[in-house]
Amino acid sequence: MSALRVLPVQNWRQRRIFLTFPWRIYKDDPLWVPPLLPDWKIRTDPARGVFFQRGEADFFIAWRDGQPVGTICAAEDHAANLETGRRECIFGFFNFIEEYAVMEALLDQARAWAKERRLETLAGPFNLDYEDSYGILVEGRDRPPALMCGHTPPYYLPFIERYGFEPARGDNLAFALELDADQTVFGELDGMAERVRRRRNFVIRPANLARWKEELERIYNLLNLALAHLPDHRPWQREVVFDSLAPFRKIADPELVLFAEEDGKTVGWFPGLPNLNEHFIQVNGLRRPWDYLKLRRLMRRQTACLTVKSVLVLPEYWGSGVAILLFNEMLQRARARRYRWMDFSLTSADNPRTPALAARFGAKLYKRYRVFRRPV
Repeated sequence: MSALRVLPVQNWRQRRIFLTFPWRIYKDDPLWVPPLLPDWKIRTDPARGVFFQRGEADFFIAWRDGQPVGTICAAEDHAANLETGRRECIFGFFNFIEEYAVMEALLDQARAWAKERRLETLAGPFNLDYEDSYGILVEGRDRPPALMCGHTPPYYLPFIERYGFEPARGDNLAFALELDADQTVFGELDGMAERVRRRRNFVIRPANLARWKEELERIYNLLNLALAHLPDHRPWQREVVFDSLAPFRKIADPELVLFAEEDGKTVGWFPGLPNLNEHFIQVNGLRRPWDYLKLRRLMRRQTACLTVKSVLVLPEYWGSGVAILLFNEMLQRARARRYRWMDFSLTSADNPRTPALAARFGAKLYKRYRVFRRPV
């Protein structure tokens, strides 16, 4: 067998090979949603990517006989490490052919990169983003992933476990709720919501896009307060929240981005977005000019799925019933707009309230993702 070498990306040609390598892995996989190349180009560009405002990263390609056989990114999030007290190297853009030696060489390179910087643990996969398409798919290969959820081949899981990785936290879960399901369940939810309304002075309101920055500030505060109890919680940076949510302003129906308030205080957030992966799976990552024209036509159509990306409730309001109100209001609005099903992703097995709420009203677990960690 020819020698395997892992080399850094050093020029524009190698950068293009790095970014387009997943097409070699997934070309025959009907469930794969290609990443949007224009977004990946920005994310991996030190001059434009938001990650580089707080960290550093290098990109590597595994080569054999002049052909690429795998890719990896090794990165240090200086701000997160300072905040958490960890010395962690994150890895991502983690793609490789079905050969253990290739994956081993890529991870060895990431560990060498981490050792040079005196980092202690390796965690991932994260693609320079802690929320978009992270983790290894553990369960669920009957339908494509929803927006911001990833997809990996079946051999990734046994390979990464063989290398010595262990789960970094509880699995991240995606639930599906068919909106033509048993009406008795929905009627029960209506009754529960009405009892909460009689007991508390909660108001559910849509997002105000005219005051977008103020809404982002509310979301930023909720993210850090509502999720602080999770074992692997990384405090959110304000600029990361603002940058991550900026694209959603263009695609969101504000009537489906819900805030909960009590006496003027924001206590919860429940955003629903069209599952644009239904369109993105058809446009080949926008690799060619005509793909943009196709996407423009597709964007005129409503998606079958409404995806709910988060449910945030201040800890002092857990058990108050406000989550039931948000869930009920979103369900009514989604059905009125003729969505056929709802995706709830990704919630954590470490945060049992959300999975329990979804399952209570008929949602079924349909995907499971896992993030890994091991000593350098």
